[in-house]
Amino acid sequence: MPAVLDHIRVLDLSRILAGPWAGQLFADLGAEVIKVERPGRGDDTRGWGPPYLNDAGGTPAESAYYLSANRGKQSVAIDITRPEGQALVRELAARSDILLENYKVGGLARYGLDYASLQAVNPGLIYCSITGFGQTGPYSERAGYDFLLQAMGGLMSITGAPDADGGEPTKVGVALTDILTGMYATVASLGALAHRERTGEGQHIDLALLDVQVATLANQAMNYLVGGQVPGRMGNAHPNIVPYQTFPTRDGYLVLTVGNDDQFRRLCEAMGRPDLPADAAYATNAARVAHRQMLIPELAAVFRTRATDDWLAELEAAGVPCGPVNTIDRVFADPQIQARGMQTATEHPELGRVPAVANPIRYSATPLDSSRPAPRLGEQTDAVLRDVLQYSREAIAGLREKGVIG
Repeated sequence: MPAVLDHIRVLDLSRILAGPWAGQLFADLGAEVIKVERPGRGDDTRGWGPPYLNDAGGTPAESAYYLSANRGKQSVAIDITRPEGQALVRELAARSDILLENYKVGGLARYGLDYASLQAVNPGLIYCSITGFGQTGPYSERAGYDFLLQAMGGLMSITGAPDADGGEPTKVGVALTDILTGMYATVASLGALAHRERTGEGQHIDLALLDVQVATLANQAMNYLVGGQVPGRMGNAHPNIVPYQTFPTRDGYLVLTVGNDDQFRRLCEAMGRPDLPADAAYATNAARVAHRQMLIPELAAVFRTRATDDWLAELEAAGVPCGPVNTIDRVFADPQIQARGMQTATEHPELGRVPAVANPIRYSATPLDSSRPAPRLGEQTDAVLRDVLQYSREAIAGLREKGVIG
């Protein structure tokens, strides 16, 4: 069955996470994704471990980090510092629809691989540049990393326990700014494809991690812009909804996400406190937000009297949104996750069975195929040069002898 993007070729010059995440999403959607890597070293994340995946026969290891963001691609090892390597990339760009890159501003211009140079050989090319701070502005020359951008973009200022509880600004447990930037890169490129369908024109996409982080502050940003108050760290509490946080139980924790007044009423009945919704201080969400310092201790005292599983059964039966705080091993053991097939695997000719996390997109007519493994460094170099660029076996061998390809 044809995939939604099986007519699209993506040239992926990116490394680490934001760009590769976009490239992997394109591959899951069926696009042909050609990942250009440095011979001998490749994407930096190939060495970011442990843990590494290796087979029993001693095949060189591959890091879990690299495997998480490069499924379904073809790897071509090209030395872009060599004129012959630059020529290869230009030829590939001339035959591609989208190019992803995350070099520093101006970094590819010295190789003749910047947008202006490649637009000349392919006017319809969609060229997506991912940087820490964007192509313009006083910080544009700086390098940007997820941790840094979570800090500068405000996310860490609202993540973690309050100062009064001994907390400190805390990053999210995954490189969320990178991942969100990768998703924005995919959406932006798809929008540019739609524009090209109408006009025939490609374009340059300027995407900055800092911009993405600020944009995804969402309600917290609007809370400040509308209310004028600088949000702070609230631990697991919500600035606009109460009760919406973790509560300690007799043997652990549970998460409570009460989104409306009716759910609050059902919660209180299940807890044996039907008096609370009758109190004007707690009758509406706005009132509960204003009086959270009084309400939360009342609820916490009751939650501590029973075990987590007891509460979950009671509250779920009452239609109150709640859940456990699962460790990652329990996530993959969860029957809902198993029913949805979120743990999957790919088959690699050298590494064998490679565990993977499934793409969450579920089309009714064009299901995604995420069964293709992440490539070894330079694994498809010969095939891409032969099939895409029509190079002869002798020409490929000559490039390899010169060290242009790996």
